[in-house]
Amino acid sequence: MAKQRRMATKAAKAASKVLGDGRTSQVSKTAAGSALSQSAPNRTGGKKR
Repeated sequence: MAKQRRMATKAAKAASKVLGDGRTSQVSKTAAGSALSQSAPNRTGGKKR
């Protein structure tokens, strides 16, 4: 499970870089956006109830 989570984090970081880069194509940005929307939410911070 831990290895899977690390890979998901790496994929999310790579997708974020693609979205931030102005030189990438629209197809690449669409794929990166899809990957980010499917990734697990960041659970750091916030109040615990």
